[in-house]
Amino acid sequence: MSSARLPDERPDQRMSGDSDAVAQDQRGLDNPAARFGASMSPRASAKTLQARLIRKERENLERVFASFETEDSVARAAALIAGARRRFIVGHGRSAAFAHLLDLDLSHGVSQVSLIDGQSTRSIDVLTDVRGTDVLVAFSMRRYRRETAELVHAFAQRGGTVVAVTDSAESPLVEPASEVVIVPTDSASVTDSATGIAAVIHLLTALTTASAKGSRRRLTERESLIQEMGLYI
Repeated sequence: MSSARLPDERPDQRMSGDSDAVAQDQRGLDNPAARFGASMSPRASAKTLQARLIRKERENLERVFASFETEDSVARAAALIAGARRRFIVGHGRSAAFAHLLDLDLSHGVSQVSLIDGQSTRSIDVLTDVRGTDVLVAFSMRRYRRETAELVHAFAQRGGTVVAVTDSAESPLVEPASEVVIVPTDSASVTDSATGIAAVIHLLTALTTASAKGSRRRLTERESLIQEMGLYI
């Protein structure tokens, strides 16, 4: 398993005790109710709160891009996705939105992309037919959903390749994954930031599409169909 490390992180990410406490403090409390009282003071003006949020989101993006300029976990993840025969994407809870966005963007130029949503594609159906050429892209941020972790472990045990997009080296997705992209989610709001995750999705889509076979033909054919069907005003 390979994973990205941010510039200020130590290699021994899994150390317990004080190191874990410091990492937790940097990200703040792990549930919206507790964070409301800690970070959303009713005495603060909307302008003050907005400035605080913008500052923190800018810091997140700077950390994301600085880390990926010095290491290549996103490029390695994109190579695994591009080289797969079938590509499955999953996320539960809030992470379902991230999975849905990657599914939409990646499907433009890459074939055999399926969102495991429990309806059109179900976890149990995927697990009954895992192949060595399959890849599962899994999104999971704290507080980590059990069903995502269980699916990732089961998929890896059956010979599939897992690409994990998560927020900590302590995430339950790290151990079974072939490639891990760790994204900072520090936030001054009641929820962890999604800004860095959206940036990673954008990078994954671009790098995968650029190297996947048939992308140009698929994009051209898709555009012709859009025009033919009059999908847009």
